[in-house]
Amino acid sequence: MVSPDAQNEIEEYLGTVPSWLEGIADPAADHSWGIVRDFQLGDSELSGREKALVGLGAAAAIQCPYCIHFHTEEAKLEETNDREIEEAVSLAAGVRYFSTVLHGMEADQEAFVEETGSIVEHIKNQQAAAPSDD
Repeated sequence: MVSPDAQNEIEEYLGTVPSWLEGIADPAADHSWGIVRDFQLGDSELSGREKALVGLGAAAAIQCPYCIHFHTEEAKLEETNDREIEEAVSLAAGVRYFSTVLHGMEADQEAFVEETGSIVEHIKNQQAAAPSDD
């Protein structure tokens, strides 16, 4: 259960204390709210829109219906459109798919890192050679 101070703060941010927060053990409750407040809701390098889409993609990948619902609503609050939401979910699906392939094949991680380095270098060279839009 969150402390009275945290409860007041949560109510200021969210209008209510979500019932699931009451299920978090006392030693972790205020800390858990702090993570939401400071990182998810607070200022960081990612915009609220980006955080919502990343959260939705992660939620879809771990197949959590609670998180999917929350982050979809969060994304809508950040004025994302249906196509952006679909793209975030599809990107997460692709990551999960290829992770399954790589793990299932027991792909050599060192070789994967080297190949990725070569791919990145090739793309950088292509970008450098491309005509400028200026």
